[in-house]
Amino acid sequence: MNCILLPASDITLPYAQINSPVQIEHINQVLKLPVGATLKIGQLGGNLGTAVIDAMSPSNIQLREVQLDIPPPAKLEVTLILALPRPKVLRRLIMDMTALGVCHIILINSYRTQKSYWQSPLLRRLDEFVLEGLQQGVDTIAPRISLQKRFKPFVEDQLPSLITHDAIVAHPYSDLSFSQYLQQSAQSISSARAQRPDVVCIGAEGGWVDYEIELLCKQGCKTVNIGPRILRTEAAVNVILGQWLI
Repeated sequence: MNCILLPASDITLPYAQINSPVQIEHINQVLKLPVGATLKIGQLGGNLGTAVIDAMSPSNIQLREVQLDIPPPAKLEVTLILALPRPKVLRRLIMDMTALGVCHIILINSYRTQKSYWQSPLLRRLDEFVLEGLQQGVDTIAPRISLQKRFKPFVEDQLPSLITHDAIVAHPYSDLSFSQYLQQSAQSISSARAQRPDVVCIGAEGGWVDYEIELLCKQGCKTVNIGPRILRTEAAVNVILGQWLI
């Protein structure tokens, strides 16, 4: 955790309290902060700032001199459409996408998404993974996450309204590389921010099948590759989203 995020109900300026066992353990065992130390905190949905540890017990930490005057970092202006991955990598992906600042995450069904994935208890813990990502990325604004279990209706009926500038589909067998796509976009659009697409579609392990690629392209998406290597889903997500941080 690079900051401790608290709900508004635990903050009464200039005081606050920490009741989460995970956060208390982190402060005690990892940060090893004593009474009187300054701690980086934030209010969920609000500002970031600092506080001084006033008192500590095994179940509660009291804070004083709470100052929340730093706005959270701007979100990445991108919607990431991700084929629901294996449950074992879902937590890492949600954490990474949240820490990177994605504003909207859509988990969608695909041909290579096993039906059992939608029954995973981890889907009920998305808020927990988002909190971990926010505390990692020092942010307070959670991404909007939606689940889409029907691929074709979503792509045909909802995807077009999400594309305000451009959309790409990560596809290792595309003739167009992501770098070439950015160069072409830069030549036609003067704004540096507009060079990047506002919708990115990334498949699960094994990628998209041809039918899915064709349907996405019919809605205006462009297929791009990110090099000759076949990457795991979490690697592809980080490589592509890293372009927004450069």
